[in-house]
Amino acid sequence: MARVLERLLQIDSLLRTAQRQTTATIAEALEVSERTIRSDLAFLRDRFNAPLEYSPKQGHYYTDPEWRLPSISLSQGELFALTLGARMLEAYAGFTYAEELRSAVERLSERLPEPTWVDMQQIADERVVFRTGAETYPDPEIWKRLIEACRNSHRVSMRYFTASRNAESERVIDPYLLHIYRGTNPYIIGFCHKRQAIRWFRIDRIRELQVLKEKFVQDPNFNAKEHLSKIFQSEVGGKPVPVTIWFDASTAPYVRERRWHPTQEIQEHLDGSVTLQLIVGGLNELKRWILGYGKGAVVKEPSKLVEMMREEVEGMSEQYIRGLEP
Repeated sequence: MARVLERLLQIDSLLRTAQRQTTATIAEALEVSERTIRSDLAFLRDRFNAPLEYSPKQGHYYTDPEWRLPSISLSQGELFALTLGARMLEAYAGFTYAEELRSAVERLSERLPEPTWVDMQQIADERVVFRTGAETYPDPEIWKRLIEACRNSHRVSMRYFTASRNAESERVIDPYLLHIYRGTNPYIIGFCHKRQAIRWFRIDRIRELQVLKEKFVQDPNFNAKEHLSKIFQSEVGGKPVPVTIWFDASTAPYVRERRWHPTQEIQEHLDGSVTLQLIVGGLNELKRWILGYGKGAVVKEPSKLVEMMREEVEGMSEQYIRGLEP
């Protein structure tokens, strides 16, 4: 049935061209027999009520050019959602399949009258704008290899750049899943043989990658949803620890309006301030997030994070007092 549908779509496309189409020309284009094409044309007329006619001058043609083959049941709203999805992915520079998605949406649009599609495109281009923050540029070839490795459960060998150490290292990993954080930070999550633990690797920091012939079996104890729930933003840490942060009244509205972590609990205070409690593993990413609120946020626990904040603030203060050049 899939082949028949594919042929019907191809025939429909040929009939909408300016060229004269006969049974013979369609059969030649599709590399099938004329008998098959005659059967397909009859199927279009009988099952889909296609307004098909034939004349020696025009060949096969539609008497109503606005008629569309109902091969894919998509409403205008559904197609518009896909259109916006394509625009969104294009906003994230380097996304490997943005062009393929745009092409697929345009092919689906052939089922709609042209004025309707043009209007939808105009709205998507002029009335809805997607913007991102800092962009990343993952290698499209590396991205595709990782997808294939995940799909077929093949180990990969890679040369990876670690920003915190400003150094490269050789790694062999079992790629479990791809995770795109905030739309612009693509990670591969998997078992690292060097560290003998589950680790995250930013895909745009992979310098070279080779898919190995050796296959792997994913750890049955690994649960993606549970794993992601222990992480604050994108840092994979050790044992999860309780964290308590106080936010003053002017900062509190920004904290209330979002769910920052699956474990979070917010305690309201009479003066308008709030206390945020959550359980996370890894504190460096959390530290950077808290610093973004300046004096409006104060860490209460754990003591390790309190000390990390104190050292960071004192170091920043010293830099500004001395007026050191960067």
